[in-house]
Amino acid sequence: MTKVAPPAGRLGLWGGFLDRLPAADAVAFVRDIEAAGIDTVWLQEYSGVDPFVRAALYLSATTRLSVALGVAVIYARDPEAMVAAATTLEEAFPGRFVLGMGVSHRHLVESRGHRFGPPIATMTAYLAAMDVASGDRRLPVRILGALGPRMIELAGTAADGAHTYFSPVAHTAAARAVMGPQAWLAPTQMVALTEGASPWRDRVRRYLGLCLGMPNYVANLERFGFTAADIESTSDALVDALVVPDDPQAWRARVEEQHAAGADQVVLQLVPPPRPDIVHTWLDARFRE
Repeated sequence: MTKVAPPAGRLGLWGGFLDRLPAADAVAFVRDIEAAGIDTVWLQEYSGVDPFVRAALYLSATTRLSVALGVAVIYARDPEAMVAAATTLEEAFPGRFVLGMGVSHRHLVESRGHRFGPPIATMTAYLAAMDVASGDRRLPVRILGALGPRMIELAGTAADGAHTYFSPVAHTAAARAVMGPQAWLAPTQMVALTEGASPWRDRVRRYLGLCLGMPNYVANLERFGFTAADIESTSDALVDALVVPDDPQAWRARVEEQHAAGADQVVLQLVPPPRPDIVHTWLDARFRE
């Protein structure tokens, strides 16, 4: 079976804001994202909007844009259901859909009535079951939402690469070293919107604090030298490692750092999560100047 090549573009956009829009308005917005020159829009699974259905709508409405899931939760569908959705999109839109999958977080999984299993063993078995279920159907590029070295390694051996989140540039370099040169790597880079009176670091601390309540994110940061004091206070050093201000020179320089560290595509996430109209204004200012 022919292996599907990952998207060639170097820049993606985190698209959680699209979930706040009615489908017709979101489709119109995605056309504008494509026109702005963004290579890939990344969809999440946490807001009650089905990412596969939205992916089909967005791919149908565009000609060049890729759509990636960052990430579909494996507990939400069994391997055969995941294969059915993914291969349908790959057949309809060859090479434009990226299937990102993850185990999510224990409290989110168990709140839906599922039993959260050992992450590595669970994902390994799930990928193997997908391989069996796919048969002669062509799977799209499969990547894993990964942070720790063991999941990163699995992403490079049993899948096509990794999507990383809430991590410094040093994590990108470490992930590349673990996975080797062939795997596809797409880290998220948070960009702080600078509108408003308060300093940009203060404006993002509350959002970062939500993620710092999750043990896997904390453990990952500790691997890269951040202390309990950094995490408890959301220190300037921690903020600066994860977030860059919305100055075009600053965030473009950070994007280049990510690529130099081994990223294939860098996914920009505007924080704190903005309203769709603010994202529209940002795209106009930053990509249509």
